[in-house]
Amino acid sequence: MIERDLAPYLALRRRPADQPVVMWQKWRALLFLHWTYEPDVIQATLPAGLTVDTFEGRAYIGVVPFFMRDIRPRWVPPVPGISNFLETNVRTYVRDGAGRPGVWFYSLDANRRLAVWIARLTFRLPYHYAKMRASGRDLGAGIDYELQRQGGERPSSRFSYRAAGQPQEAEPGSFLFFLVERYLLFAATGPSRLAAGQVHHTPYPIVPATAAAWDSRLITAAGLPDPGRPPDHIAASPGVDVAVYPLRRIPA
Repeated sequence: MIERDLAPYLALRRRPADQPVVMWQKWRALLFLHWTYEPDVIQATLPAGLTVDTFEGRAYIGVVPFFMRDIRPRWVPPVPGISNFLETNVRTYVRDGAGRPGVWFYSLDANRRLAVWIARLTFRLPYHYAKMRASGRDLGAGIDYELQRQGGERPSSRFSYRAAGQPQEAEPGSFLFFLVERYLLFAATGPSRLAAGQVHHTPYPIVPATAAAWDSRLITAAGLPDPGRPPDHIAASPGVDVAVYPLRRIPA
């Protein structure tokens, strides 16, 4: 990515001044697994209006397991048993017609039925209910994380990961910045209709990580080709506190 391309990425890191916060979230102990793909393979899976975003000519699919904590609408305090759950997403990186960079989700698994229902209704995202468990929450000590989707093909996945270094922010323009510093999500709200929703948080503290167990079953369950190899890039983050803003329709 060259210097003149940084402006749209950096602009989205600013807190929106013209939108109300609709939800507060805490994302904790994230693992970022990424595989390279040919851009035309990814482009063929995207809806009209989105173009695959690339770094040095390569597209990327990410699998991101993590812990959701203290999830709540802005006017409601966290509720024990509802506000904390596990989530894993499969995603790629895209731009809309205005050149804004963001994330396109192929799937999101969570182990709270209410969270799945609300996310599908409010943010039009492809959430699935899954049975999930995790032993440990500390990246330094290591985390073992499992899921079994309920319904459909019922893919299962296991991730065992730990930190292997000290946290630092991704340098703007770097490959790591391209992968993790994303503040806009895109969703299909109807036939040939897209919307975008922004999030705001401080830049991720990113640590190098190792993954003793991983798999690509969620990627193939999303209809993508199996990469057939270990992840091309592995990183982790202790997490960030997040403000979530409403979806806004993108003009056709």
